[in-house]
Amino acid sequence: GIRIEAFPNRLEIEGGQIRAGAIDALNDHRIAMSCAVAALSGAGDLVIGNSTCVSRSYPSFFDDLDSVKTTI
Repeated sequence: GIRIEAFPNRLEIEGGQIRAGAIDALNDHRIAMSCAVAALSGAGDLVIGNSTCVSRSYPSFFDDLDSVKTTI
């Protein structure tokens, strides 16, 4: 129920709360990171395929996200 459209210099995300599921980041670090942050308030586990693409722009993203998540 969530639509994500990638453009050369932005993402448009429309929808509600993320439920359990899977998404392919399509080697786009913006998609991987935005979905990971959105999944924090989700109602289940979200599997993000091709998430290693975040190392291109923010290699410690998932470690940093995990440390923030544990303090909330």
